[in-house]
Amino acid sequence: MIEIQHIQKKFDDRVILEDISAVMEAGKCNLIIGTSGSGKTVLTKCMVGLFQPDEGAILYDGANMMTMENDERKLLRQKIGMLFQGTALFDSMTVEQNVLFPLDMFTNWTQAEKKKRADEVLDRVNLKDAHKRYPSEISGGMKKRVGIARSIVLNPKYLFCDEPNSGLDPQTSLVIDKLIKEITLEFNITTIVVTHDMNSVMEIGDHIVYLHQGHKQWEGSNKDIIFSKDELLNNFIFASDFLQDAKQMRMMEANGTPRS
Repeated sequence: MIEIQHIQKKFDDRVILEDISAVMEAGKCNLIIGTSGSGKTVLTKCMVGLFQPDEGAILYDGANMMTMENDERKLLRQKIGMLFQGTALFDSMTVEQNVLFPLDMFTNWTQAEKKKRADEVLDRVNLKDAHKRYPSEISGGMKKRVGIARSIVLNPKYLFCDEPNSGLDPQTSLVIDKLIKEITLEFNITTIVVTHDMNSVMEIGDHIVYLHQGHKQWEGSNKDIIFSKDELLNNFIFASDFLQDAKQMRMMEANGTPRS
């Protein structure tokens, strides 16, 4: 579990985050949503230690990251997996070499042990036969799956995913959402997903934090969203006809009304 307590962050005189408190629950997909410029990226960078908040606390299972010594922070970072928006794969490395990279950096395992672990995670994301291929030789969806494999190869307790469905077609996006959800539950990971994909919100949003202009506007689950009275949230979430229809169907189901 990650607890955010009264986080404040500004750059020069511009306030980016204002008194944000929230809880990211273990074993669940925690989504951070909001328009561009709402503070999502700054908040996640504060959570992983890339930015230092001006005020507040960030607790990882009760330990305040902001007061940790350097050695403690280093150990914490080794428990954090990252899935980047553009996957950030090394073009000059094969799929297998990309997945091995964190093991080479942070473990003293034998080559056989590292190879075995790489095989395990590539198998877990359904990429059994892609080991020797290069990123330029695989599809966008496969690249995302390689990124997921690399992000979990060190058995992280916490997984941060930045726009995991960016650039993917709707069908592939569903596959990636399903995979992230399965891995979160299977390994009891505290997963944080920054996303603009409202289908992801409805499908895997166990716990959602909605930011608006640097403030936490709303917090709840994808089931709570259906009945939200928050006008800003509703304008953001249900802007499309598809999601308006989804809301109406789910409200009918919740009220026991069969679909036509």
